[in-house]
Amino acid sequence: MTGSLLLSLSILFQSGDKPAADLRPDLLVEVEDLDKVLAAKKASQVLDARPKAKYSEGHLAGAVLVDTAGWAKAFADGQSTDVWAKRLAEIGVTRETRVVICDDNQGRDAARIWYILRYWGVKDARLLNGGFPAWKASNGKTTRERPTVAVASSADVEKQPGRLTTKDQLLQLLKSQPPQIVDARSVGEYCGTQETAKRNGAIPGAKHLEWSDTIDKKTGKFKSADDLTKLFKEAGIDPAKPAVTYCQSGGRAAVLAFTLELMGGKDVSNYYRSWAEWGNDPDTPIEKPQKSQP
Repeated sequence: MTGSLLLSLSILFQSGDKPAADLRPDLLVEVEDLDKVLAAKKASQVLDARPKAKYSEGHLAGAVLVDTAGWAKAFADGQSTDVWAKRLAEIGVTRETRVVICDDNQGRDAARIWYILRYWGVKDARLLNGGFPAWKASNGKTTRERPTVAVASSADVEKQPGRLTTKDQLLQLLKSQPPQIVDARSVGEYCGTQETAKRNGAIPGAKHLEWSDTIDKKTGKFKSADDLTKLFKEAGIDPAKPAVTYCQSGGRAAVLAFTLELMGGKDVSNYYRSWAEWGNDPDTPIEKPQKSQP
């Protein structure tokens, strides 16, 4: 079931199988609603998280290119307020801008940009459901013309530290009160049979839900609310409880962080440096869970 998430939410509520959390369908924008969503607020911007070559071939009118790879590395390297204030200013985004992000990678790149924007205090950031492929499939118009960007104030950022978990913080939590940890990687990575670091496996106590399982393979859109509720339940994940997501380098974890918030999560953090850091540290605790291949 991959129609309008809002419709699926109403069906879910009518069935009496309401999740424990308050759902957030507003975090997704359907292609047919994009113009209306943008027009509803004076300060709005579409960000295109695809590679530069694809953007140059054609993009939504007014969409501004984001250097996703550059942002990914820069955020892993550090969170300098001045540096990130300038970076957001260059694409015309302030904390008050309504931002809609699209990609062509099943939401993986868009979710990373969404996460970084939310960390820096952007209040209204959403994903275009199905991304650029859904836009094209709906016969949406594209252009090769680059928009003129109105550079924003370079000081308009505000860290949201609760959205980012560090290795040291997670180590302390594991010693005292372990949080709900969610591993967004593949089964092989989670079980330690696939090598992606010097040491392989999972953070102790982590629940597993591969990020791509939240996406409908045919449409590239997020699955319906009842399907997502079932996925989380089967994985032993409660969206109503605080959660820390991780993967290899923060991107797949951002998809699950987004999905948790979509399903009502209010205290969701991303261990952004993820397994690239944890698995290459000789002193971090690791376990190798047993899990059947799908």
